[in-house]
Amino acid sequence: MRGIVFFILWITVLPLAAQQYAFEVWHAGKAVLDTGDTLRGTIKYDLQNDILQINDNKKLESFTPRKVLYFEIFDETVKRYRVFYSLPYAPTGQYKAPVFFELLEEGKLTLLCREALEYRTTSSPFYYYGTITRLVLVYKYFMLKENGDIVEFRGKKNDWYTFMPTKADEVERYAKSNRLDLDEKYELSQVIAYYNSLFKKN
Repeated sequence: MRGIVFFILWITVLPLAAQQYAFEVWHAGKAVLDTGDTLRGTIKYDLQNDILQINDNKKLESFTPRKVLYFEIFDETVKRYRVFYSLPYAPTGQYKAPVFFELLEEGKLTLLCREALEYRTTSSPFYYYGTITRLVLVYKYFMLKENGDIVEFRGKKNDWYTFMPTKADEVERYAKSNRLDLDEKYELSQVIAYYNSLFKKN
């Protein structure tokens, strides 16, 4: 019996341990610096520490958001292009400093994202009344206002509809009919993209 339990633990935990996050991988891409220069090669990013590394096969260089306008990569882990901008942000409302944000959607409602690793405690599926603490990747969402201010979204998923006062019902119907979960990064961006499309001129 003990051997069976160990086997179940092994096949369940091993994929989690082997999982690679996008920021751990080198991606093909390019970066545009504040000097106007464009560097192409393989790129590795770290949004927690706001560091960008670029290897152009000649040398490895590291940059902070102060030196980068934007960078883009093809992320093999999700099979899609991703674009990151260096934007001024003041988390405490005081002095603004350049920070890397991923641009998810741009339009009437511009959606930005940052990612971080955090320890989360959840119920354990292996025994009653037990919990397990593990390191997980979490996404933090932000909205870029027309005046350039960036505000972090701190609500629950349905609170997104409060930012769509004249279109909330229509967008919510769209999300439900397409079974889109606003807790999922790319499904949320799909909902925001639909909302933005309602304001595009023919």
